[in-house]
Formats: sequence, C-alpha cells, structure tokens
Amino acid sequence: MAKWGEGDPRWLVEERPDAKNVNNWHWTEKNASNWSKEKFVDILIGTIIETDFAQCIVTDLTKCDGDAVVNNRKGKLIFFYEWALEMKWEGALINGDTEVKGVIEIPNLSEEHDMKDVDMNVYLETTGPEAEILKDMMRATGGEVIRRQLSLYVNSLKEEFSKGLILPTRDGAVSEDGAVSEEVKSEKVAQKSNVIDITAKSCTKKETFETSEIQSTEMFKCTADEFYNAMTEKALVQAFTQGNCILEPEEGGRFELFDGNVQGFFVKLVPCKMIQQKWRFKTWPEGHFSDVKIDINQKSDCTEVDVLQKGVPKAELENTREGWQRFYWESMKRTLGFGAILY
Repeated sequence: MAKWGEGDPRWLVEERPDAKNVNNWHWTEKNASNWSKEKFVDILIGTIIETDFAQCIVTDLTKCDGDAVVNNRKGKLIFFYEWALEMKWEGALINGDTEVKGVIEIPNLSEEHDMKDVDMNVYLETTGPEAEILKDMMRATGGEVIRRQLSLYVNSLKEEFSKGLILPTRDGAVSEDGAVSEEVKSEKVAQKSNVIDITAKSCTKKETFETSEIQSTEMFKCTADEFYNAMTEKALVQAFTQGNCILEPEEGGRFELFDGNVQGFFVKLVPCKMIQQKWRFKTWPEGHFSDVKIDINQKSDCTEVDVLQKGVPKAELENTREGWQRFYWESMKRTLGFGAILY
C-alpha cells in the first residue's frame, strides 16, 4: 500500500486506525427507506391547510411506495429517492355544514424533480358544491403547504440521515458518527470569523459612489420559527428561490442564491428573532457589500418582518427593492404558503 504523499496519486489512501474504507474511496450505501416512511408519517399527518374561508387537515398516510438510499463515493454524498404517496384529508368551510373528505396523490417525488415540479392530484370522496370549493383550495394552498412539508423530508434526508457516511480521514476531522471533531470545529469557526473583517477591508478598496438604504415591513401568515427556518434551511430556501443554492447558516457562513446573483455572509443569527447579513448583488461594484438586518417579530395572528438594508448603490436602489419584494417575499408567500391565513 502506498504511503501518504507517495506513489500513484490515483491510489493514494489516508491512514486511519481501523483501516476501514480509507479516504472514503470505496462506495458505501445506507438504506433510508424505513427511515423515510417514518419521516413521512411525522411531517404529513396532522398537517393543517387553512385559508380565510376553510380549514383542512391531513389525517392519514394510506400509501407510501418507493425507496431511498444515500451513497458515499470518495467523500461525496449522492442521494437517490423515488416515492409515490397517497394521503387522506378532511375539512370544511368556515361556518359550513358539510364535512368534506378526499385523497391527495403524489406520484413523482424524486431527486430528479424540483419541488415545484412535484405533481399533486386531489380527489374527492364527498360530493357537492362545498366539496368542490375545498378541492380547489387543496390544489392551490394545499399544494404549497404539502410541498413545503416534503421539502422538510428532503432536507432531513440530507442533513440528518446522512450523518455517519463521511468517514474519518488522516487528520481525524470526522468521527465515526459523522460529526466533525471539536478541534476542527473551532478551527472552522475561527476561519469564518475572519470573513466579515476581510470583506470589510475589501470594501475600502472600491471607488467612491453614492449609496442609500431600503426599509420595509412585511407580514407573513406563519410563525416566527417558520419564517426563520425559511431563511436558513437549505431545502426551504431552494424551494422559494426555485434553484440550487449555497447556504451556511452560521456566523461567518456564506450564501449564494439565484445562480450566484445574490451572495454574501451571515454576520449574526438569533433564531426566530433576527438575521444580519453582508449582502450584495454580483453586478454591484467589486468588493462592495450592503448591511442587511432582518428583525422577526411574532404577533398574535402573523409574523411581522422589518428589513433594513444600508449601503445599497443608489443606481441599484429600485432594482434591489423590487428584487426583495418579488423574488424573496412574494415567492416565499406563494411557495411556502405564508400568504394564507394562519389562524
């Protein structure tokens, strides 16, 4: 066996005490099917779909056919999942007399489909005009809510179930359960803590131009916890931005959204309360970041979000303001159901 740093690079391996799958070279696989079925029950049954005129609830998961596996090849995780789901739902119009029952069918939940492309078919077991109204509501608002819950499944599959598949390397960076060692964690935190300082220094090298600020207040029909998760959980961010993203929700962690057009770093995170970012659009002058502060306030019937963005190039002010409104807030309300009535 070649020693570390010697021999043909295609065959170099790292040394570890148990000599088990050194350097994560071999293909390893972990079956996630049983875990997935339990997860679907947990996140789908009891889901409430509510508007200002009706309320429905998912009561049972009657079909859960398919499988899911997570693979590790040379330290890279690859996810495969394909599911056909059916669930029972029931509900009624506010102050209505008829209890309506039906079925939701999801035939194509897989890694090959973006969440917005996952089909959701709604069928009725009850007849009548009230039933038709609820069917339309379940297709629209219900589709958004169910897809949001399915995004939680995908996120959990990637974040929770895959732990332990990335094995230790020579420096012991990863433990047997897939957790990063405290020493390596401390080193990464120290590295990321310098990111903001480096960013600030790079801003001083830019040419002088006028800047302004944006202030806005938005109301979301969700809890503060749900809004915070929508801004910091990768699966949910990808759902409302409708694309892949880079997201490291920790102080100093970076983000890239909308095919890299929006980029920056997290400065401070207070769960369910506040998010601070260094934020820029890639067409802005090189090295220039604005300061974004998002205050999250839980109200009795909604969540109020106050946004303050300082340091926006004046020439980009209106485009930036419109971008927040259209691609963040309106998309979030539409995709995640945060525009529906909460109570």
